Amino acid sequence: MDNKAIAGILYETADLLEIDGQDSFRIRSYRNAAQAIEALPQQIADLIGEPKKVLEIQGIGKGMLTNLREMFKDGRLSVHADLLKKYRPSMLDLLKIQGLGPKTIALIWSAYQVCDVEGVEKLAREGKIRELPRMGEKQEQKLLKAIEDYRRIAGRFLLDVAERETEKIQAHLRDFPGVEKVTPAGSLRRGRETVGDLDVLVTGAACCDDGEREKLIDHIIKLPGLMEIIARGENKVSFRLRGGMQVDVRFLAPESFGAAMQYFTGSKAHNVALRQRALKMGYTLSEYSLARLDDQKVVAGKTEEDIYAQLKLDYIPPELRENQGEVDAAGAHKLPVLISQGDVQGDVHMHTVETDGRNTIEEMVEAAKAHGYKYMAITDHSKNLAFANGLDDKRAVEHIKRIRAVNDQINGIEIFAGIEVDILADGTLDLSDSVLEQMDLVIASVHSHFNQSSAEMTDRLLKAVENPNTSIIGHPTGRLLLRRDAYQFDLDSVLKAAAQRKVAMELNSYPDRLDLCDRHLRLAKQHGVKIVINTDSHHTSHLEKIRYGVLQARRAWLTKEDVLNTLPAQDFAKAMKHAWN
Repeated sequence: MDNKAIAGILYETADLLEIDGQDSFRIRSYRNAAQAIEALPQQIADLIGEPKKVLEIQGIGKGMLTNLREMFKDGRLSVHADLLKKYRPSMLDLLKIQGLGPKTIALIWSAYQVCDVEGVEKLAREGKIRELPRMGEKQEQKLLKAIEDYRRIAGRFLLDVAERETEKIQAHLRDFPGVEKVTPAGSLRRGRETVGDLDVLVTGAACCDDGEREKLIDHIIKLPGLMEIIARGENKVSFRLRGGMQVDVRFLAPESFGAAMQYFTGSKAHNVALRQRALKMGYTLSEYSLARLDDQKVVAGKTEEDIYAQLKLDYIPPELRENQGEVDAAGAHKLPVLISQGDVQGDVHMHTVETDGRNTIEEMVEAAKAHGYKYMAITDHSKNLAFANGLDDKRAVEHIKRIRAVNDQINGIEIFAGIEVDILADGTLDLSDSVLEQMDLVIASVHSHFNQSSAEMTDRLLKAVENPNTSIIGHPTGRLLLRRDAYQFDLDSVLKAAAQRKVAMELNSYPDRLDLCDRHLRLAKQHGVKIVINTDSHHTSHLEKIRYGVLQARRAWLTKEDVLNTLPAQDFAKAMKHAWN
């Protein structure tokens, strides 16, 4: 059980306790512990044998330590299990519906003893939700829309969630005798912003012998967290994990590994285009090999590179395989040299304990240095985010001084003083221009009033772009993947204005944002707008999430020339003052 899994159980327990009408202090203790464990840089499992160290973690007391010990000993938390038995697991699905919090769910349960999505939807369609206290027809219609949105995204998982599950599977299989490679394919390998089913390909001697393969399957089904076997065949085993994700593990002969990697990586549209090209050239392409049509002689299959080369194509990176012109470009040797993580020289969106971050300036700086960055920026929140202890003018000026003092003390990295300033409902920024002028860079972001009309939101963003102090528009569409849709606005108009003003657009790498998305990044490039890839880190451990942003940039065909924070420090600093080509 890793930190995220433990935190998830504690969060669920807090929500179920709130539904159950328990004491608010007890509920808060579970949420505080969940937040603390989620933010830990090391695994709580490595500390559980040292109670004093666990108790030193803010938010964890003796009672919670007892709960943690129970989870590691029994693999479950009894209070969590008892509440699930009382309300049934379907109650947790209701908590995933936007706008349907524990108090409303408790209200519905008390009135109708309904605890599943289908039952709540039926009540809403019958007009029974509006009869409850603090509810009405408008809330009822919003609930129906939220259920529709929930169904649309059900069965999808964030990239980092899918990646963690893959790592667990790889670790479980890697040391099994006769296993050579355990490799993810599908939408995870292509870097799609969310993942459905997980495809994992296994090759080696253990996959080729019937008896050894059966032993391997027996080993696979002992995977911790495996909840249900869906199918067990000669060449594949399918199962469902505790969180609901379906995994298909396929066993391959080494001579077919490349063909299978190409086939199961997809996308379907890319594979169709590739098969059509193969047919025109006298070949047939399958998950087993590329073979000649006339005599079925195999000409490639061991590696993907061999297959693309035999089809007279440059190797197409997985992120581009969406049938968006990549096959023609590869045939004409015109594929771009995509940006890589090593091209990024600095991360310029991160928060500290001055607002809602978990680490000091110095700790964030040392983490950035450890990542090999040449520069970074501290960009704490402004005052409109009261819950994040946002900075007012006076505190912002003092914070600039502290950042500059640290920059003078620490060698080997340039530390820029910045701010993530709120774009207010009317488009003004919520710190005075005289303070913003002192910043090395200003990230302007929307954090409120998401329900404005498209025209209002467009005007709001245009006004922010026009502010001479704005360097970057942060997480420009405001979406939260699998939780909140993007707000409505005319992106085309905003990008045109940004190109004229030389205001960059952020690609926020945090896995639940990935904002801008790949389609919007391509549109930004068409308009000549530069991108800055950031992590929006609130903890030193978040800096590693830059790779998810780079994945999206690669999916958008971006090169290092399209991204400002691939520039050296001095050139980047000039770009933040609107001096870029």
